[in-house]
Amino acid sequence: MSLLEVDGLAVSYGPIKAVRDVSLVVEAGEIVTVLGANGAGKSTSLQAIIGLLPAQQGRVRFDGHDVTGESPERIVRRGMTLTPEGRRIFAPLTVEENLRIGAATQVRRGNTAELWDQMMELFPILASRRRQLAGTLSGGEQQQLAIARSLMSRPRLLLLDEPSLGLAPIVVELIFDLIGRLRDLGITILLVEQNVHQALDIADRGYVVSGGTVVLEGTAEALKASADVQKAYLGQA
Repeated sequence: MSLLEVDGLAVSYGPIKAVRDVSLVVEAGEIVTVLGANGAGKSTSLQAIIGLLPAQQGRVRFDGHDVTGESPERIVRRGMTLTPEGRRIFAPLTVEENLRIGAATQVRRGNTAELWDQMMELFPILASRRRQLAGTLSGGEQQQLAIARSLMSRPRLLLLDEPSLGLAPIVVELIFDLIGRLRDLGITILLVEQNVHQALDIADRGYVVSGGTVVLEGTAEALKASADVQKAYLGQA
């Protein structure tokens, strides 16, 4: 049984069909990337998978459970979470307050102290900024905070939406190194990313989305070698 199974997903914004037919599978322990141009339907697919957008058609199964139509809060409690595009941290709150909000599902389980220690080890820059307002952090620090906030819910599956967007190359390297470390910690990752080479260097498998439909899938190595990926879908030479 796969950890995540998405079958025939379709999502609309009013009369506009943003996602027409997206099917994908993520096995436990994998990093799977979803590639495609702007407007292809990648981020919309993630939002529908986590329950932020309703699916007009299709099914989403997580860990053997049909979660189609469930609330995001319930899906997070099941062990799936999303780090959204653009970070969307709570800028007026401190780093520590942002992290404690992320841990809301774990409070009753008594895991917050352990989670806090783990985040401080994974993100040492956040340990030194814990009393700082999140809105005053650099872009790279805000991205680390957004990921750490997601991890405070102790997910088994982390959906990452464009984690390198708008970051300097040296910070992008840091973020992708972190993604690899998260996989080593046993966290399965579904990664939406326009940085094709970085994504395929770290992923096990990938899907290419165009016009709201999966048009190509395969191992990361096979997609790297695909002229179709480079030219037709990603606009690269």
